[in-house]
Amino acid sequence: MALKVVVIPVTPFQQNCSLIWDDATMTGALVDPGGEPERLLAAAAERGVTIETILLTHGHLDHIGAAGALAARLGVPIEGPQKDEAFWIDQLGAQARMFGWPETPAPVVPDRWLEAGDTVTVGGLSFDVLHCPGHTPGHIVFVQPEARVAFVGDVLFAGSVGRTDFPRSDPAALIRAIKDGLLPLGDDITFVPGHGPASTFGHERQTNPFLR
Repeated sequence: MALKVVVIPVTPFQQNCSLIWDDATMTGALVDPGGEPERLLAAAAERGVTIETILLTHGHLDHIGAAGALAARLGVPIEGPQKDEAFWIDQLGAQARMFGWPETPAPVVPDRWLEAGDTVTVGGLSFDVLHCPGHTPGHIVFVQPEARVAFVGDVLFAGSVGRTDFPRSDPAALIRAIKDGLLPLGDDITFVPGHGPASTFGHERQTNPFLR
């Protein structure tokens, strides 16, 4: 049993949607499907993966734009983010109009809000849930401890950190979430950010100017 990951940047925002699956069961999830649902479904079909859930780190349009449509089409649940993210999810239509989205996204209704200490399962794999506010109030991170992989949304990037100029952002909370919540998990953990290349917690601890 092993975690497999394919990162698929979608939409003009080049947001990293992650197709993840358990290679023993070939059941998987889409983490932050921000758009281009047909492309995401094709990627899963090409690899023989059956999507069983959709996982969301936070409620910004570029991360959830296709989640409602995919959940309805596949008949699968949406898990995450943390309940304070309703602030953003409830504004999905307004976000789409603001950014000139080509069509109004289907409503996103999480079947399960997640809290720190929760777990989610994908096939036979279990992911730990961390609440990492700052970029947005209900932002969460998914960590697969055996594979040493984390999906961090827009909390941390290679060489940078998440923006904190949005309503209900909190710069101090963001840095605290990274330093107290993520980095202690181990330098060897590879993380997939919401945009741009993957990195490791250790590399960012040593080189990221925002963490010094």
